[in-house]
Amino acid sequence: MYILNYLYFIILTAIGFVWLTSKGGYMTNPLNRNQTMWLDGPERFWVLTFATGLLALSAPGALDLMAIRLLVLEVFCIIGLFLVNRKPVWSISIILYTLYMLWLCIGLWYSPSPSYGFRIIMKYLYPLVIMLFASATVRDTEIFIKSSINARIVALISIAIFFIPHINQLFKGVFWYGTASAINYISMFVLSLTLLFFTDKKKENLLLCLVFILPCIFWVFRTSIMGTTLAAMVFFFFKYKVKSLPVIFAVIVIFIMSVFFIPSIREKMFYDSNVSISQLESGEITKDNINSNGRFAMWEWSLNKFYHGHELSGSGTGNLQETFYSLRHPFGTIRIVHNDYVQILCDNGLIGIILFGGCFLFLILHCFTTFNNNSHHVGIRMCAIIAGSSAAGVLLTMYTDNVINYTMATLSYPCGFYGMMLGMIAKEKGK
Repeated sequence: MYILNYLYFIILTAIGFVWLTSKGGYMTNPLNRNQTMWLDGPERFWVLTFATGLLALSAPGALDLMAIRLLVLEVFCIIGLFLVNRKPVWSISIILYTLYMLWLCIGLWYSPSPSYGFRIIMKYLYPLVIMLFASATVRDTEIFIKSSINARIVALISIAIFFIPHINQLFKGVFWYGTASAINYISMFVLSLTLLFFTDKKKENLLLCLVFILPCIFWVFRTSIMGTTLAAMVFFFFKYKVKSLPVIFAVIVIFIMSVFFIPSIREKMFYDSNVSISQLESGEITKDNINSNGRFAMWEWSLNKFYHGHELSGSGTGNLQETFYSLRHPFGTIRIVHNDYVQILCDNGLIGIILFGGCFLFLILHCFTTFNNNSHHVGIRMCAIIAGSSAAGVLLTMYTDNVINYTMATLSYPCGFYGMMLGMIAKEKGK
């Protein structure tokens, strides 16, 4: 069935190119399904691109179809910046991310593996072009809602395909595999949570919040469980500030209870599945009790080999990934280090981690101040709380996984919401 992914890729690419370069067309208004609304070419392309980020369209063989799809989307977004008649919006976060990208490029010069470094740069480039393209393209709440709802529909379809027996055999490689999809569901969970509070469709969005939580629990993906928990905590802090502390405490309690009282999670979390919550209370549980699947050892080995002695600049963009892909390490057949921050430190040093971390720190702070500025219309504030909360959740998952490897489905979503927020603010200021 993988052969069909080439056909899907050709169809999506053709539609994307036609829509991007066209004068525009009509789409259903998400705020009133009895009406249509006119979107110009870049706006229609944005709706299509944001909705289909969860489609990996992978295929075995020498041709890396996922990498080609990523490159095509980046090229289309860059072309779109010249076609749209509005300028991209620059913020401190985007400037810092751009400096981070420049630092990755500098890292190629002293990297012993520049080809792998180029691949990493392409993965980190996508969130940047998504932010810039969204900020230039999206000016209206209707387009923000349209692209978001369509992305959620695609995510729901992926869940159905994952969980309906045998049907997933018909869609091999169409969607990103479980790990990436579960991280994508963090953004979809926050989107549903936001619509729960800001629209009158309470029951529907409450149900969808639960739907996007369940996969990571059923699959026992600790990374996405932690990411979803943090995203919920940040969401309530955005909305209620200090008053949210009891709710945040309740979320933490629910997380701890799930770790100790859901057998599948407890068995995966600890070496000894008989650990109890009383041991946590007495301080008997330490780092040594946690089953990291070898992550702690990998991180220590990687930092000793590539970071220590090169603390400021690292050992070069792509160096760590090439080492793991070539299996020149003592951890068997593992091909990724399962920590994006360790990879940044090893490849690009403290300068890299400060630029990357600073970008998203300012992004979350910008979203927080925007959400709590009641002079902004509700569409901007909704976009702000989604971007800030989902960014926090996805950033946490980067600590225990190489999230950037599937950037189309993961990091690009908080960045996309942030870019749409900037675009709508620009229109508001123009008025």
